[in-house]
Amino acid sequence: MAMGHTLSRCRRLYGQKCWPSTSDFSGLESQLSQPLIHPLPTASPCYPVSSPSGNCTDVQINGEKSSWRADRPGSLDMANFETFIFKNGSISACYLNTSLGPCEQGNVPVVGIDARSVGDVQAAVKFAATHNLRLAIKNTGHDYMGRSAARGAFMIWTHHLQNITYNSTFVPQGAPTSETYDGITLGAGVSWNDAYDTVQKHGRVLVGGLSADGTVGAAGGWLLGGGHGIISPQYGLGVDNVIEINVVAADGQYLTVNSHQHSDLFWALRGGGGGTFGVVTSVTYRTHPSTILTIVSYNSSSSNPDTMRKIFKEFIRIHPALSDAGFSGYGSISNNSLHGLFALSNSSIAKTNQSLNSFFEYAQNLTSKEGPNLTTTTFFTFDSFYSFYDDLFASAKDVEGAYIEIGSRLVPRKSFENDYERLADLFFDLGANWNYVAGGAVSKVAPDSTGLNPAWRGCLWEATFGIAWDEGAPFSEIKRLRAELAATLKKVSDIMPGAGSYLNEGSAFEVDPMQTYFGSHYDRLKAIKDTYDPTGLFIVTSGVGSEDWDDDLNCRR
Repeated sequence: MAMGHTLSRCRRLYGQKCWPSTSDFSGLESQLSQPLIHPLPTASPCYPVSSPSGNCTDVQINGEKSSWRADRPGSLDMANFETFIFKNGSISACYLNTSLGPCEQGNVPVVGIDARSVGDVQAAVKFAATHNLRLAIKNTGHDYMGRSAARGAFMIWTHHLQNITYNSTFVPQGAPTSETYDGITLGAGVSWNDAYDTVQKHGRVLVGGLSADGTVGAAGGWLLGGGHGIISPQYGLGVDNVIEINVVAADGQYLTVNSHQHSDLFWALRGGGGGTFGVVTSVTYRTHPSTILTIVSYNSSSSNPDTMRKIFKEFIRIHPALSDAGFSGYGSISNNSLHGLFALSNSSIAKTNQSLNSFFEYAQNLTSKEGPNLTTTTFFTFDSFYSFYDDLFASAKDVEGAYIEIGSRLVPRKSFENDYERLADLFFDLGANWNYVAGGAVSKVAPDSTGLNPAWRGCLWEATFGIAWDEGAPFSEIKRLRAELAATLKKVSDIMPGAGSYLNEGSAFEVDPMQTYFGSHYDRLKAIKDTYDPTGLFIVTSGVGSEDWDDDLNCRR
């Protein structure tokens, strides 16, 4: 395939004289199964204010719903990534609050394709390469670095690649017929809701994510960055459960990659990041037997911060033992409350309580002595992961459209074991959240078996912290908050030097993103990228190869 502008230093952007002509786009459209799309920011139907161009009432009612946003090519879960901040601090945006100014395109790509087939994706990739366009790949728009949008870019929207195939005797392409898996193949646009519904019908379970509404894509960025879930300590991360990936590469070739063919690319896709090595069109995962799941909801509160700090230190201290017992979960801490959800597969309430009871007694005794308090524990037993998910997440309404940036750290087990008091003080003062989704099976996978950051194999928690601002905040306020987040990242790094971060839930402002997100795997990942994407067609924030480009990712350094 000829790439007409492989030596160009900068990408072509919308508004420039070198942008493809109308006839160029007409030629592309003739190759597609669907008309070209022209993404618009979420609030655009409410403008102009004097005579709205669309159904503004629909936006006002649904604009904060994750599922509603996922169905729109121009909408992102974090609304700040729909906006664009110029170097002089001015902001191009389209706010829900129409009094804040005119509606502008911001960071939303101006044109793209609604992919319904592999052929659609191939035509779009070849078009972007030939015309040297900035490319954005979007599925649902759940991305804490805004990698599924780019100002002046061309979009490949994979949201409607919705095919699902369950096969209890799946054989990877190129493998001997004796190599079979109980597998499920998911198109890039399939959500966890639909994936879980399918495997449940076959009495199986699938490692996947948890989010209200279940709108995170099951075969997109979640997987490519690593992919964690509440049953990961039992069955591993998303990248540990992939059998095969289908992907369109930078030269337009459609590749089926697994451990038998294109094994280098298969290695890189499992943790090397979304939007970096190609456009994934489908993924095949292994499934597992369904087992019961015991859930413990724990809450402790006190008006005395010193009491909460003591409780949290004990909470941190016991985590290595809980990991060895098979626990996972989620939680958050503040100066007056500790919220936690523990999960244990294939366990009775009595057995689960036995592992946790000494901590609960400690917290109850302490809070009863030291001022107004409340400590509660509630146990639930679900006959399957699906029952748990269906009860608590499938129909829950996720509130999105906020202005949020976060950072994260993969907290090493050795920090829990050797420095738990200082670790507890750090996260207590930060008011951190955590995903207790490592250890167990995650730690038993050889660090070099996938392209994932090896730091995952030695950690127990992924801890997160972040900043938020109101719609319409000036850049001076955003800059101040980003400085606070940078200071937080430094504090965490000082206590856990060399600890990695989760690429899917990280900051775009890490000092050393290549080391923090990829660790010792970076050089190999970069070599594989250069093999399959020599012109750097697929470039995203903090992604492999992004260091070769300027801050806007439009021109080579």
